[in-house]
Amino acid sequence: MTQYVVPAPVVTTVPVEGTDAVFPVRRVLCVGRNYAAHRAEMGGDDREPPFFFSKPADAIVAPPHHAVPYPTVTQNLHHEIELVVAIGAPGSDVPVAEAHELIWGYAVGVDLTRRDLQNAAKDKGQPWDSGKGFDASAPISAIRPVALSGHPQGRIQISVNGLTKQDGKLSDMIWNVAEVIAQASKLWRLEAGDLIYTGTPEGVGPLVRGDEVKGSIEDVGEVEFKVI
Repeated sequence: MTQYVVPAPVVTTVPVEGTDAVFPVRRVLCVGRNYAAHRAEMGGDDREPPFFFSKPADAIVAPPHHAVPYPTVTQNLHHEIELVVAIGAPGSDVPVAEAHELIWGYAVGVDLTRRDLQNAAKDKGQPWDSGKGFDASAPISAIRPVALSGHPQGRIQISVNGLTKQDGKLSDMIWNVAEVIAQASKLWRLEAGDLIYTGTPEGVGPLVRGDEVKGSIEDVGEVEFKVI
């Protein structure tokens, strides 16, 4: 039996909808600027391909938890609603036509961003880790198996205190899910347990303490939390 010199990290898990089972999280990859209108609002070029960044697995906030602490060292916390792909099979350099074979299920996620820290890092040409990969920065719904959800193409939206802030369609993605998986698999060997946040539509904006946040994706589910 292995003897650890410090306590071993707890495995991060996400509930599976309708069951007592859980999905173990290996890592979290995220796609930036994958909707044209959001790219425009962030000052991007339509011809620039989407790119990847990551969050640690323990950034996940999964049900039954419904409270997200306002993070430290920021005055400008933003919401970004996203479709999340749960990977259930390994793959490297996967063709687009075969990418759907890696999908175990889908969830609704929110990429929380310390926008002021991200922008400061951009201005200095530095990495964004402190703006994206902080504690509790990845709220998520239960995962719906692909056998139940199919491959969604419908509405994606988020509201803050009952007011809709982002409202789009998954079909508006610049790179669709299969293309995202194929591209990611060129950069990393994907494994069961990986989550991919696939980008957000336009309308990202600030959150403050006390805000009630509710996001939904048609045929996938809902995520909700309070900023405390």
